[in-house]
Amino acid sequence: MILSHLLASYRAWLNYRKTVSELSRLSDRELADVGLRRSEIERTAREYAFL
Repeated sequence: MILSHLLASYRAWLNYRKTVSELSRLSDRELADVGLRRSEIERTAREYAFL
């Protein structure tokens, strides 16, 4: 049970890092096209990964 929780947390963290990485590669214009500012990347990734 603890192991499954740890694995789930690790997967969520990996999703968070991947999302941050991918969004960070976008230009400011591309981010604006999807309704984001560069300062919102980490919050958005956190919401996606840990929901």
